[in-house]
Amino acid sequence: MLYRNFERCKRNCVYKMAHILAIRFSALGDIAMAVPVIYSFAKRYPQHEITLLSRSLATPLFEAMPQNVHFIGVNLNEYKGMLGLHRLFCELRKLQFDAVADLHDVLRTKYLCTAFRMVGIPTAVIEKGRTEKKRLTRSRHKELHQLTTTTQRYAATLAELGYPFEIRMDTQTLFQNSDITDKMEQLTGKKADLHWIGIAPFAAHKGKIYPLSKMEKVIALLSREEKNRIFLFGAGEKEKSWCRKWQSSYKGVTSVAGIFNLSDELALINHLNVMLTMDSANMHLAALCHTPVVSIWGATHHYAGFTPNPLEQDKRIELDMDCRPCSIYGKKNCKKGNYACLQGIKPEVIVNTIEKICNLH
Repeated sequence: MLYRNFERCKRNCVYKMAHILAIRFSALGDIAMAVPVIYSFAKRYPQHEITLLSRSLATPLFEAMPQNVHFIGVNLNEYKGMLGLHRLFCELRKLQFDAVADLHDVLRTKYLCTAFRMVGIPTAVIEKGRTEKKRLTRSRHKELHQLTTTTQRYAATLAELGYPFEIRMDTQTLFQNSDITDKMEQLTGKKADLHWIGIAPFAAHKGKIYPLSKMEKVIALLSREEKNRIFLFGAGEKEKSWCRKWQSSYKGVTSVAGIFNLSDELALINHLNVMLTMDSANMHLAALCHTPVVSIWGATHHYAGFTPNPLEQDKRIELDMDCRPCSIYGKKNCKKGNYACLQGIKPEVIVNTIEKICNLH
């Protein structure tokens, strides 16, 4: 059962005209890209209700939304197999949705949409642009141009249901009241006039990770400046181990990997001068807070549409190579075997870019 989630949603919903269900289960970066879309829908259609069905871990991203936005977080392990999905559908149906937007298009969401259609509820499914993405990443005759962004695809899915709107990017209002708590301050200290620099050096796949030996050089160079305070983000035991090692090796470096929950991480990101990330979830979290982002790109490319809507102060660091991009998600092994697209990026270039942003803020 969804326990309190459904009961809370039923109590909070005041049905004025329509109640839309949007579904996006994973990954965290993709869920984060739904934030400006759900927010924009809510602002454009205050008379309607919209509920996002997602993983519970993403709850903090939607806590400060307008009153007509609701969030249902689920543990998908409780809804395994066809019987589990049918049980989930039956529980969702109790909320009497008027339409369903599938922002994921995977087997689970396909099943749910089919079930809703069978009871007469209109549905719309995201167009992922798989064919054009293959053309972007193929070995020869690549078609290098900007594809429709994921946020635009989300919005188009809702528009297909009859709700067109412009995407608003003023999401900093959702997180600007996120303060460093007394408990967090014991680890972070007071900011004062220090440069707070976040570094998220990891990603799901090797093709998106800047070599850790070179990242250590970046950390070493930044730590030489007394005004710099560096915070390391990560998850998983290997990532925590690397962060602890760098924390013990360099002055002014603090690991928050595995220590802060998502709400605390968002609060910290909101107070950073700059965030250094890979093509990963932390890039999107920083963009939501309107924290300046320096992102490193290897096998993947922002043309695929997974970058946040660019802010003027954001910087992408990447090499122009004939073989780039070779992958949409960074999963493929490098055909050359050396990941030259990442190995060729000099630590000094990254440090200079970060320092220029810090000096502006």
